Amino acid sequence: MSTTPADIEAMFTDAKGAFRFARWGRPIAPIVFGVDDATLNIFKGAVEALSALTQHPLAETDFELGVNLMFFMFKSWDELSDLPDLDRLVPELDQLVPKLKSQGASQYRLFRFDDQGAIQACFVFICMDGPLADWPAESLALVQASQAFLLWGDQAFAERSPLARLPNGADILRPDVGDILRAAYAPELPHVAHDASFSLRLFARVSGAQAG
Repeated sequence: MSTTPADIEAMFTDAKGAFRFARWGRPIAPIVFGVDDATLNIFKGAVEALSALTQHPLAETDFELGVNLMFFMFKSWDELSDLPDLDRLVPELDQLVPKLKSQGASQYRLFRFDDQGAIQACFVFICMDGPLADWPAESLALVQASQAFLLWGDQAFAERSPLARLPNGADILRPDVGDILRAAYAPELPHVAHDASFSLRLFARVSGAQAG
């Protein structure tokens, strides 16, 4: 099924009905907390795969923040409150943790933006004491990385995962999601857009990829 302009618009519309598109405006410097070396390499591999897809560069360090894409994996939301200095990076942590616990959330992404509105940093919180505990590390890493590369709308993947399952049981990025990610990082497009008509510009590039 081909992607339509309405599909793309919906994927970047927030809970209040506003269109919000943003991509990274600087190289991504990732780090993963709370995992063993094998899982760390899997997450880094997923970020590298998204970097290759979008042609957006990675970096060892960020000139301002040191690292700017942080994955935190833990078994209880309460563990976040015990992480040293995290409250300095995420001042709203004290209010955020009780809210996420009451909602029974298994994941949360918090974005920071630069003066132009482009993504400056992303904090990805993954609670493994729930449905995500049974996910293969490769699938979990890919789904989290794909959702950190753009400011997707609140309901973009509420009913359908960004991943697709192959007959052999392996998960890959859905082709339509991959096409949108690739199109979103076209050099001629801006880092930020708040007008829904921007979805037509994305659609033009997505439809060209799908036709090819």
